[in-house]
Amino acid sequence: MNPAPYPHAARMSLRDVSVEFDGQMALRNVSFDVDAGTLMGVVGPNGAGKSTLFNAIAGLLPVRRGKVTLHRVDRKGGALAYVPQRESVNWRFPVTAMDVVMMGRCCRLGWCRRPGKRDRELVDACLYRVGLWDHRSALMTELSGGQRQRVFVARALTQEASVLLLDEAFSGVDAGAQEGLVEVLQTVRNEGRIVLLATHDLTNLAGRFDQVLCLNRHVCACGPPDEVFTSEVMEQLYGAHGVRLTIDGEGGKRR
Repeated sequence: MNPAPYPHAARMSLRDVSVEFDGQMALRNVSFDVDAGTLMGVVGPNGAGKSTLFNAIAGLLPVRRGKVTLHRVDRKGGALAYVPQRESVNWRFPVTAMDVVMMGRCCRLGWCRRPGKRDRELVDACLYRVGLWDHRSALMTELSGGQRQRVFVARALTQEASVLLLDEAFSGVDAGAQEGLVEVLQTVRNEGRIVLLATHDLTNLAGRFDQVLCLNRHVCACGPPDEVFTSEVMEQLYGAHGVRLTIDGEGGKRR
């Protein structure tokens, strides 16, 4: 989908991006393009470099070589909003859903500036948008896994970002909550934003994502879900087990 330009619309390109840890290549020569208004799934085994890729795109890890380029339609939106894995969050900290979403707005404004009326209205609107207005005063520890993920999406939306990166957003989330989250992300996509979601779940990829990036330290394939999941690609991702997934019809078409 390539909608007419929106204030937060963007295109992103990676060219020959390589990231190294302790002399070992975590990512090697990663290149792909993402158009405005694209919901992309990033799939691959443990250790494939999905989190490393997101950290490199967000500028949290140095790129040994290559380039990440974000082309925004205008300068109104923030560049990136990153939702990390749930294991990276300190759930013992006593904050409400509204507190967490407002933190995203403060990141956008700068912590020295007090949120104004528009900021509070935007936080309210984002909570309403993800279906959590009625839970705005609930502590994060009181919410389900799916509700927590929607809080983090709302926080990202308050940053008015052009690109949203969600690392393992389906982890610990039941099937129904996953579909609710996908519906929210599809509306974000329809505004011209780019959404990248890393996942281990290969269920119904064609119904969830416009594009899929198959990653195993390098790009094994990138394109529409019903085209990229060949036997050869699945074997690059998951070895012989991946070929069996393809034959059984879980990974895509056998080719």
